[in-house]
Amino acid sequence: MANIKLGIAPIAWTNDDMPDLGKENTFEQCVSEMALAGFTGCEIGNKYPKDPAVLKKALDLRGLQIASAWFSSYLLTQPYEQVEKDFIKHCEFLKAMGAKFCNVAEQGTSVQGKLDKAVFRDKPHNTEEQWKTLAEGLNKLGAVAKKIGLTMTYHHHMGTCVQTTEEIDRLMEMTDPDLVFLLYDTGHLVCSGEDPIYILKKYLPRIRHVHLKDIRMNIRNKVKEENMSFLDGVRAGMFTVPGDGDIDFGPIFDIINDSDYDGWFIVEAEQDPAKANPLEYAIKARKYIKEKAHI
Repeated sequence: MANIKLGIAPIAWTNDDMPDLGKENTFEQCVSEMALAGFTGCEIGNKYPKDPAVLKKALDLRGLQIASAWFSSYLLTQPYEQVEKDFIKHCEFLKAMGAKFCNVAEQGTSVQGKLDKAVFRDKPHNTEEQWKTLAEGLNKLGAVAKKIGLTMTYHHHMGTCVQTTEEIDRLMEMTDPDLVFLLYDTGHLVCSGEDPIYILKKYLPRIRHVHLKDIRMNIRNKVKEENMSFLDGVRAGMFTVPGDGDIDFGPIFDIINDSDYDGWFIVEAEQDPAKANPLEYAIKARKYIKEKAHI
Protein backbone atom coordinates (compact mmCIF):
# COMPACT_ATOMS: atom_id res chain seq x y z
CA MET A 1 0.00 0.00 0.00
CA ALA A 2 2.95 2.27 -0.66
CA ASN A 3 0.92 4.60 -2.90
CA ILE A 4 -2.00 5.05 -0.52
CA LYS A 5 -2.10 8.24 1.54
CA LEU A 6 -3.78 8.45 4.92
CA GLY A 7 -6.01 11.29 6.03
CA ILE A 8 -8.76 12.01 8.52
CA ALA A 9 -11.95 14.08 8.38
CA PRO A 10 -12.52 17.06 10.72
CA ILE A 11 -16.04 15.82 11.55
CA ALA A 12 -14.65 14.03 14.63
CA TRP A 13 -13.67 17.44 16.07
CA THR A 14 -16.59 19.58 14.90
CA ASN A 15 -19.77 18.31 13.28
CA ASP A 16 -20.94 20.49 10.38
CA ASP A 17 -24.50 19.09 10.51
CA MET A 18 -24.78 19.60 14.27
CA PRO A 19 -22.47 22.54 15.12
CA ASP A 20 -23.06 22.15 18.86
CA LEU A 21 -21.01 18.93 18.69
CA GLY A 22 -17.45 20.13 19.10
CA LYS A 23 -18.25 23.85 19.05
CA GLU A 24 -15.43 24.33 21.56
CA ASN A 25 -12.81 22.78 19.24
CA THR A 26 -10.91 25.28 17.11
CA PHE A 27 -9.59 24.76 13.58
CA GLU A 28 -6.02 25.01 14.88
CA GLN A 29 -6.61 22.32 17.49
CA CYS A 30 -8.25 20.08 14.89
CA VAL A 31 -5.43 20.16 12.33
CA SER A 32 -2.70 20.07 15.00
CA GLU A 33 -4.18 16.91 16.50
CA MET A 34 -4.61 15.33 13.05
CA ALA A 35 -0.88 15.76 12.48
CA LEU A 36 -0.02 14.66 16.01
CA ALA A 37 -1.96 11.42 15.47
CA GLY A 38 0.13 10.65 12.39
CA PHE A 39 -2.09 11.67 9.46
CA THR A 40 -0.84 13.52 6.37
CA GLY A 41 -4.12 14.71 4.88
CA CYS A 42 -7.67 15.78 5.66
CA GLU A 43 -10.97 16.88 4.23
CA ILE A 44 -12.54 20.31 4.80
CA GLY A 45 -14.81 21.42 7.63
CA ASN A 46 -16.84 24.57 8.25
CA LYS A 47 -14.21 26.05 10.59
CA TYR A 48 -11.46 25.88 7.97
CA PRO A 49 -10.24 29.25 6.62
CA LYS A 50 -11.90 30.14 3.30
CA ASP A 51 -8.75 31.81 1.95
CA PRO A 52 -6.57 29.18 0.20
CA ALA A 53 -3.33 30.97 1.16
CA VAL A 54 -4.26 31.09 4.86
CA LEU A 55 -5.44 27.48 4.88
CA LYS A 56 -2.42 26.23 2.97
CA LYS A 57 -0.01 27.93 5.38
CA ALA A 58 -1.74 26.37 8.40
CA LEU A 59 -1.67 22.91 6.80
CA ASP A 60 1.92 23.20 5.54
CA LEU A 61 3.09 23.97 9.08
CA ARG A 62 1.66 20.63 10.15
CA GLY A 63 2.61 18.53 7.12
CA LEU A 64 -1.00 18.15 6.00
CA GLN A 65 -2.68 18.46 2.62
CA ILE A 66 -6.30 18.61 1.48
CA ALA A 67 -7.43 15.30 0.02
CA SER A 68 -10.96 16.23 -0.99
CA ALA A 69 -14.15 17.81 0.27
CA TRP A 70 -17.86 17.08 0.44
CA PHE A 71 -20.24 18.79 -2.00
CA SER A 72 -24.01 18.66 -1.51
CA SER A 73 -25.68 18.52 -4.90
CA TYR A 74 -29.36 19.41 -5.31
CA LEU A 75 -29.85 18.08 -8.81
CA LEU A 76 -33.34 16.81 -7.94
CA THR A 77 -34.60 20.08 -6.46
CA GLN A 78 -32.59 22.95 -8.00
CA PRO A 79 -31.99 24.09 -11.58
CA TYR A 80 -28.87 22.41 -12.95
CA GLU A 81 -27.30 25.81 -13.70
CA GLN A 82 -27.36 26.76 -10.01
CA VAL A 83 -25.84 23.43 -8.95
CA GLU A 84 -23.07 23.78 -11.53
CA LYS A 85 -22.29 27.34 -10.46
CA ASP A 86 -21.87 26.24 -6.83
CA PHE A 87 -19.91 23.18 -7.91
CA ILE A 88 -17.42 25.19 -9.98
CA LYS A 89 -16.71 27.44 -6.99
CA HIS A 90 -16.21 24.35 -4.81
CA CYS A 91 -13.88 22.68 -7.33
CA GLU A 92 -11.81 25.81 -7.92
CA PHE A 93 -11.16 26.09 -4.18
CA LEU A 94 -10.10 22.44 -4.05
CA LYS A 95 -7.87 22.92 -7.08
CA ALA A 96 -6.24 25.94 -5.42
CA MET A 97 -5.55 23.71 -2.39
CA GLY A 98 -3.87 21.07 -4.52
CA ALA A 99 -6.62 18.47 -4.04
CA LYS A 100 -7.35 15.95 -6.78
CA PHE A 101 -10.79 14.72 -5.70
CA CYS A 102 -14.24 16.13 -4.98
CA ASN A 103 -16.97 14.10 -3.30
CA VAL A 104 -20.59 14.60 -4.33
CA ALA A 105 -23.72 13.40 -2.53
CA GLU A 106 -27.24 14.21 -3.72
CA GLN A 107 -29.13 16.04 -0.99
CA GLY A 108 -32.25 17.18 -2.82
CA THR A 109 -34.46 14.53 -1.22
CA SER A 110 -32.13 13.44 1.59
CA VAL A 111 -33.32 12.91 5.17
CA GLN A 112 -29.83 12.64 6.66
CA GLY A 113 -29.99 16.15 8.12
CA LYS A 114 -33.61 16.02 9.31
CA LEU A 115 -34.18 15.28 12.99
CA ASP A 116 -37.89 14.56 12.40
CA LYS A 117 -37.23 11.84 9.79
CA ALA A 118 -36.27 8.22 10.57
CA VAL A 119 -33.14 7.40 8.58
CA PHE A 120 -34.27 3.87 7.68
CA ARG A 121 -38.05 4.28 7.45
CA ASP A 122 -38.11 7.61 5.62
CA LYS A 123 -35.23 7.04 3.20
CA PRO A 124 -36.09 8.53 -0.23
CA HIS A 125 -36.47 6.40 -3.38
CA ASN A 126 -35.98 7.83 -6.87
CA THR A 127 -38.62 7.72 -9.55
CA GLU A 128 -37.51 6.81 -13.08
CA GLU A 129 -37.49 10.49 -13.96
CA GLN A 130 -35.39 11.33 -10.91
CA TRP A 131 -32.82 8.66 -11.81
CA LYS A 132 -32.53 10.19 -15.26
CA THR A 133 -32.15 13.72 -13.86
CA LEU A 134 -29.58 12.60 -11.30
CA ALA A 135 -27.47 10.59 -13.74
CA GLU A 136 -27.47 13.30 -16.41
CA GLY A 137 -26.60 15.97 -13.85
CA LEU A 138 -23.76 13.92 -12.38
CA ASN A 139 -22.31 13.25 -15.83
CA LYS A 140 -22.27 16.99 -16.47
CA LEU A 141 -20.70 17.75 -13.07
CA GLY A 142 -18.12 15.01 -13.66
CA ALA A 143 -17.15 16.67 -16.94
CA VAL A 144 -16.88 20.05 -15.17
CA ALA A 145 -14.63 18.55 -12.49
CA LYS A 146 -12.46 16.85 -15.10
CA LYS A 147 -12.02 20.11 -17.00
CA ILE A 148 -10.86 21.81 -13.78
CA GLY A 149 -8.47 18.94 -13.11
CA LEU A 150 -10.34 16.97 -10.44
CA THR A 151 -11.82 13.49 -10.23
CA MET A 152 -15.44 13.47 -9.06
CA THR A 153 -16.50 10.63 -6.78
CA TYR A 154 -20.05 9.89 -5.71
CA HIS A 155 -20.65 9.30 -1.99
CA HIS A 156 -23.38 6.72 -1.32
CA HIS A 157 -24.88 7.75 2.01
CA MET A 158 -27.45 6.77 4.62
CA GLY A 159 -30.74 8.61 4.30
CA THR A 160 -30.25 9.49 0.63
CA CYS A 161 -31.50 8.18 -2.71
CA VAL A 162 -28.20 6.33 -3.31
CA GLN A 163 -27.65 4.11 -0.29
CA THR A 164 -28.34 0.45 -1.10
CA THR A 165 -26.50 -2.02 -3.34
CA GLU A 166 -29.33 -1.80 -5.89
CA GLU A 167 -29.13 2.00 -5.92
CA ILE A 168 -25.34 2.04 -6.22
CA ASP A 169 -25.61 -0.44 -9.10
CA ARG A 170 -28.21 1.74 -10.80
CA LEU A 171 -26.13 4.88 -10.44
CA MET A 172 -22.98 3.19 -11.75
CA GLU A 173 -24.88 1.77 -14.72
CA MET A 174 -26.46 5.09 -15.65
CA THR A 175 -23.38 7.30 -15.35
CA ASP A 176 -20.26 7.65 -17.48
CA PRO A 177 -17.43 5.53 -16.00
CA ASP A 178 -14.91 8.11 -17.21
CA LEU A 179 -16.64 10.99 -15.42
CA VAL A 180 -18.42 9.63 -12.34
CA PHE A 181 -16.42 7.50 -9.92
CA LEU A 182 -17.35 5.94 -6.59
CA LEU A 183 -16.48 6.96 -3.06
CA TYR A 184 -16.42 3.72 -1.05
CA ASP A 185 -17.60 4.21 2.53
CA THR A 186 -17.41 1.15 4.78
CA GLY A 187 -19.61 2.53 7.55
CA HIS A 188 -22.50 3.61 5.34
CA LEU A 189 -22.55 0.26 3.53
CA VAL A 190 -22.62 -1.81 6.72
CA CYS A 191 -25.10 0.55 8.37
CA SER A 192 -27.46 0.16 5.42
CA GLY A 193 -27.15 -3.63 5.55
CA GLU A 194 -25.05 -4.01 2.40
CA ASP A 195 -22.06 -6.31 1.85
CA PRO A 196 -18.98 -4.05 1.74
CA ILE A 197 -16.80 -6.80 0.21
CA TYR A 198 -19.24 -7.30 -2.68
CA ILE A 199 -19.32 -3.58 -3.49
CA LEU A 200 -15.53 -3.31 -3.17
CA LYS A 201 -14.84 -6.22 -5.51
CA LYS A 202 -17.47 -5.18 -8.05
CA TYR A 203 -16.46 -1.52 -8.33
CA LEU A 204 -12.79 -1.46 -7.34
CA PRO A 205 -11.60 -0.16 -10.74
CA ARG A 206 -14.08 2.71 -10.39
CA ILE A 207 -13.40 3.48 -6.71
CA ARG A 208 -11.24 6.58 -6.41
CA HIS A 209 -11.73 7.57 -2.78
CA VAL A 210 -12.21 5.56 0.43
CA HIS A 211 -13.81 6.55 3.73
CA LEU A 212 -12.90 4.28 6.62
CA LYS A 213 -15.79 4.40 9.07
CA ASP A 214 -16.60 1.74 11.67
CA ILE A 215 -19.99 1.03 13.20
CA ARG A 216 -21.41 -0.09 16.51
CA MET A 217 -24.08 -2.52 15.33
CA ASN A 218 -25.99 -2.58 18.62
CA ILE A 219 -26.60 1.17 18.31
CA ARG A 220 -27.31 0.91 14.58
CA ASN A 221 -29.97 -1.72 15.31
CA LYS A 222 -31.50 0.52 17.97
CA VAL A 223 -31.62 3.40 15.45
CA LYS A 224 -33.49 1.18 12.99
CA GLU A 225 -35.85 -0.42 15.51
CA GLU A 226 -36.75 2.85 17.22
CA ASN A 227 -37.09 4.89 14.00
CA MET A 228 -34.37 7.34 15.01
CA SER A 229 -32.99 10.02 12.70
CA PHE A 230 -29.52 9.82 11.21
CA LEU A 231 -28.31 12.71 13.39
CA ASP A 232 -29.71 11.15 16.55
CA GLY A 233 -27.90 7.96 15.55
CA VAL A 234 -24.66 9.91 15.32
CA ARG A 235 -25.24 11.44 18.75
CA ALA A 236 -25.95 8.00 20.17
CA GLY A 237 -22.59 6.72 18.91
CA MET A 238 -23.62 4.68 15.87
CA PHE A 239 -20.29 5.38 14.16
CA THR A 240 -16.71 5.15 15.37
CA VAL A 241 -13.16 4.85 14.04
CA PRO A 242 -11.73 1.68 12.44
CA GLY A 243 -10.77 -0.86 15.08
CA ASP A 244 -13.32 0.37 17.63
CA GLY A 245 -16.51 -1.06 16.12
CA ASP A 246 -17.83 -4.24 14.52
CA ILE A 247 -16.33 -4.11 11.00
CA ASP A 248 -13.38 -6.38 10.24
CA PHE A 249 -11.24 -4.21 7.98
CA GLY A 250 -8.63 -6.94 7.36
CA PRO A 251 -10.28 -8.41 4.22
CA ILE A 252 -11.03 -4.92 2.91
CA PHE A 253 -7.40 -3.84 3.26
CA ASP A 254 -6.21 -7.10 1.67
CA ILE A 255 -8.38 -6.61 -1.43
CA ILE A 256 -7.28 -3.00 -1.87
CA ASN A 257 -3.66 -3.96 -1.24
CA ASP A 258 -3.81 -6.41 -4.15
CA SER A 259 -5.25 -3.75 -6.47
CA ASP A 260 -3.94 -0.68 -8.28
CA TYR A 261 -5.73 1.72 -5.93
CA ASP A 262 -3.50 4.72 -5.24
CA GLY A 263 -5.83 7.26 -3.67
CA TRP A 264 -6.61 8.23 -0.10
CA PHE A 265 -7.84 6.38 2.95
CA ILE A 266 -9.82 8.92 4.97
CA VAL A 267 -10.81 8.04 8.52
CA GLU A 268 -14.27 9.52 8.94
CA ALA A 269 -16.18 8.83 12.12
CA GLU A 270 -18.66 11.41 13.31
CA GLN A 271 -19.05 11.13 17.05
CA ASP A 272 -19.78 13.47 19.94
CA PRO A 273 -16.27 14.75 20.79
CA ALA A 274 -17.36 15.24 24.40
CA LYS A 275 -17.83 11.46 24.61
CA ALA A 276 -15.13 10.37 22.15
CA ASN A 277 -12.01 12.53 22.48
CA PRO A 278 -10.98 13.27 18.87
CA LEU A 279 -7.22 12.98 19.42
CA GLU A 280 -7.57 9.74 21.38
CA TYR A 281 -9.74 8.16 18.69
CA ALA A 282 -7.54 9.48 15.87
CA ILE A 283 -4.51 7.80 17.50
CA LYS A 284 -6.54 4.60 17.97
CA ALA A 285 -7.49 4.60 14.26
CA ARG A 286 -3.93 5.32 13.14
CA LYS A 287 -2.58 2.44 15.23
CA TYR A 288 -5.21 0.01 13.91
CA ILE A 289 -4.57 0.94 10.28
CA LYS A 290 -0.84 0.51 10.74
CA GLU A 291 -1.38 -2.95 12.21
CA LYS A 292 -4.01 -4.11 9.69
CA ALA A 293 -3.13 -2.28 6.48
CA HIS A 294 0.60 -1.84 7.10
CA ILE A 295 0.60 1.86 6.20
